[in-house]
Amino acid sequence: MLEKFELEEEAEDSESGVYMRFMRSHKCYDIVPTSSKLVVFDTTLQVKKAFFALVANGVRAAPLWESKKQSFVGMLTITDFINILHRYYKSPMVQIYELEEHKIETWRELYLQETFKPLVNISPDARGGPKFSNFSLKPPNDFNGFSHSLFDAVYSLIKNKIHRLPVIDPISGNALYILTHKRILKFLQLFMSDMPKPAFMKQNLDVLGIGTYHNIAFIHPDTPIIKALNVFVERRVSALPVVDESGKVVDIYSKFDVINLAAEKTYNNLDITVTQALQHRSQYFEGVVKCSKLEVLETIVDRIVRAEVHRLVVVNEADSIVGIISLSDILQALILTPAGMTAVLTFTLRCKKRGRWKRVQQAAVHPPPADHGLLCITL
Repeated sequence: MLEKFELEEEAEDSESGVYMRFMRSHKCYDIVPTSSKLVVFDTTLQVKKAFFALVANGVRAAPLWESKKQSFVGMLTITDFINILHRYYKSPMVQIYELEEHKIETWRELYLQETFKPLVNISPDARGGPKFSNFSLKPPNDFNGFSHSLFDAVYSLIKNKIHRLPVIDPISGNALYILTHKRILKFLQLFMSDMPKPAFMKQNLDVLGIGTYHNIAFIHPDTPIIKALNVFVERRVSALPVVDESGKVVDIYSKFDVINLAAEKTYNNLDITVTQALQHRSQYFEGVVKCSKLEVLETIVDRIVRAEVHRLVVVNEADSIVGIISLSDILQALILTPAGMTAVLTFTLRCKKRGRWKRVQQAAVHPPPADHGLLCITL
């Protein structure tokens, strides 16, 4: 019988688990600001109008409401805009009919086809989450991820490889807020000075092995926008460092910059270069914020929060790119790795067979590698 797991019980009391315990002691509602803007789209809205609405409201994503189901069914993000341009762009002479005429529901049917999945979301009120020393694998009747502390929000973001997690009231069904890595790390950093400082905060990136340092995706100033979009889709990255002929990082082209194509209504000509496109960048450009592998994690956290960016470009003495460290990398290092979340499980699934729930395969618990720590639950 598979009932409980002992996963890094010592993290419950150790100094290294201080941020994990902090996140588990706070509910998602604690992070919701008293005033914020949330845009919701009905799936019958035209795709073009939806993206213009994102631009007009200064937001990067919106929950999707399907009237027939009377529920939220997904998210519309800048990634969708990129995927539409990548899929249907032919040349500056050919109008992108699909962007001009399709409704959101049409795009979802064409793009997702048979891969529709429930919207990953989280509740605002539950607190605490499961204790790993008493981790029951019996899912609740309406299982949708884990439980609902900020710890579980971090887990859900990283496990599902998403950048936005809607906070939805389970009683009213109302969407309240959209959690992001950026917002969560900023909240944690506000209280760091009041907590004991784990030893790993004084270790550098090279020792900790945090970030990506192999096969880094990048582009050049003269790279056509359509090629940059191809890289976004094929490599599934959120930003592309712009590197000159000498290998020096001179700029960065992020997914958020792509929405300027909608703002400027220039998406029908994707043969222009990245440099030309970035001339229309918003005045709120985050800038290329860099770091060294020899800088300690405490410095990295402080810099990325203060700069309000989503990643740091890791460079060497010559200002050449050697890696990327993202908010996701940092949150995993601060919260999930100390929790010992390196086991790979196949969760207890709810499936009806002969009128009974069926318990399915369990994978082995693997020892944690040096630079990764994530509990992956395969559903």
